[in-house]
Parts: sequence; C-alpha cells; structure tokens
Amino acid sequence: MMADNINHTGANLQMNTGEQALSRSSLGSWLTYGLGSENANLPGFIVLAPQSPPKGASLWSSSFLPAVHQGTRIQDLNNPLRNITDPHGDLAWQREKLDALQRLNQLHKQRSAAGDELDARIASFELAFRMQHKAPEAFDLSQEADATERLYGLDERATEAFERQCLMARRLVERGVRFVQLYDTAAGPNAWDLHGGNPGVIKGLPDRCRGIDKPIAGLIADLKQRGLLDETLVVWGGEFGRTPTLENGNGRGHHPFGFTMFLAGGGVKGGHVLGKTDEFGWWAMEAKVHVHDLHATILYLMGIDHERLTFHSGDREFRLTDVYGNAVHDVVA
Repeated sequence: MMADNINHTGANLQMNTGEQALSRSSLGSWLTYGLGSENANLPGFIVLAPQSPPKGASLWSSSFLPAVHQGTRIQDLNNPLRNITDPHGDLAWQREKLDALQRLNQLHKQRSAAGDELDARIASFELAFRMQHKAPEAFDLSQEADATERLYGLDERATEAFERQCLMARRLVERGVRFVQLYDTAAGPNAWDLHGGNPGVIKGLPDRCRGIDKPIAGLIADLKQRGLLDETLVVWGGEFGRTPTLENGNGRGHHPFGFTMFLAGGGVKGGHVLGKTDEFGWWAMEAKVHVHDLHATILYLMGIDHERLTFHSGDREFRLTDVYGNAVHDVVA
C-alpha cells in the first residue's frame, strides 16, 4: 500500500474518504448510497468506536451525499442504544405522534431550504421507531453460545472492547447491515501511535496485537462457518504504516510509503500476497496499490464501477476516487 499524507489527520481522511481535506463523503456512505441496506430496521452504516479516532465524525460523514447515509456511531459497547424505548410503552400512541410530527415536518419542508437534512431527520425518527423492536436483539451478545465467545476471546479478556466489536460486527452483518466499521480505540485513540517512549513499540506493539489478533481471526472463522464470508468483505489496516527504522530507540515513525493491509472473503483470493517493498521495508516497489486503488477495488468487489458511482454537487460530479484509482484485479478470485 501507499498513501499521500504522513500525519494522522490527513491520512485518516484519505483512507476513509479518499481525500485529505474535509467535506468529502466516506466510503461507508458511498456504499450505502450505491447499494442501500438489506435491513430497514437498523442503520445501513454503523461505526463501532469506543473513543473517537483523529478527525472523528468526518471519517464516517455523508458530506454532500444524502444525509441519511451518514454513519451511526456506537460508543458505549455495554449500553449501545440509549433512549430506545418510549417511556409510556404505548406503541399505537407513539405511532400517532410520529404521524403528526411527519405532517408538520412536511409542511416545514415546503418552506425550508434544508430539504436533505430535514429528510434525514424525518427518516431517523421512523428508523428509531422500527429499531425499538429489532436493535436491542441485534446488539445483545448474551444470546451467543459459549463456544462463539471463546472463538472471539471474550472468555480471556472480558473487559476488552475489540472482542465485543468484532462479535457485534458479525451480528450486524448477519442482519443485513451494509457497512460496519470498527476502530480499535478502547485503549485510547493513540494506542497504536508507538513512537519512542512508554510503552513504545517493544512493549506496546505486542500488547496491541494480542488485543486484536484473536478477535479478527474469530470474526473471519465465524463468518466462514456461517456461510457469510463469501459475501462479506473484511478489510483490515490503518491509515499508514510504520518506518522500518527505530525512533528514539523504542518507536517507529509514521510511514505512508510502503505498508500492509489485508482483505478476506468477499470474492478475494485466499492466501495471495501482492506487492513488495525494497530490502529495507521502506518503499513499495512492486504492484503498488494507492488508497484510491484500494477504494476502487472495494467498490468493484461490491459490484460497483468506481467511475460510475457519482453524485452531482457544487456544479461537478464527485466520486469516491475523484479522478484516480484502478481496481486491482490481481486480488480477485
């Protein structure tokens, strides 16, 4: 892989939106815009992030796309859905109230310029009404078998978050949520930013790897045994890599010039390695894949031509890959 920015802010934006500046739509928003969702009772794009990564909501923003495609962030994994029930418990009365509110909103919409935002707000009320029945069950991990919890490692570190995020992701995918994004931020948004110092890369990297390796392996195995891996694309990585040289004796610097990501399921070749760096691990030298190429490949695997998925805004056509990118067919099974 190769990216263009050496700082977290710009690199995070590019990996998630294709651009290093604000006000661009995220990958999850583009996919739900292009494909919709298969579950009308849950958001089509859900983000599991205990703590906000650098640039936060900009990474799952719908920007100029219809606001209904904005990612829905779940922050508290132990209490993911707050205020999900009507305190009066009378669904018929609640339905009447929502219908009245709908009529008022439609009247307001006729006099307002904020049509898209108002449409999204109206849709959010309706989605919340439907979620009362389906969402609590979707996020209820107590329904999982002990063997499944062991597969993800929940029996080893019950207080860790990433195991719960991976298991939640499988449950959401199983219920037709189109795009689920996980950020490993429970230990802090900079837990992977292992420059020299304490804990540094010597202790910090093994600790972080232990926190994610088993849950990720469990997710892939679980998707496969349930017959979901062939139609679910798992993408793992960060916004850039790390230098092959030591920094302050116990760290690594930011490195967008040659780093690794993996894809599993969703029509990619199993066990296939693409590309090489130089002998020092510094520069990508063979089969270079830019972030735009990665996005084009993800869209291709989802059945979409990245050059044709466009949206008109500000007197021009926009797309996730802007004017760049080629799908990497060498990884397609």
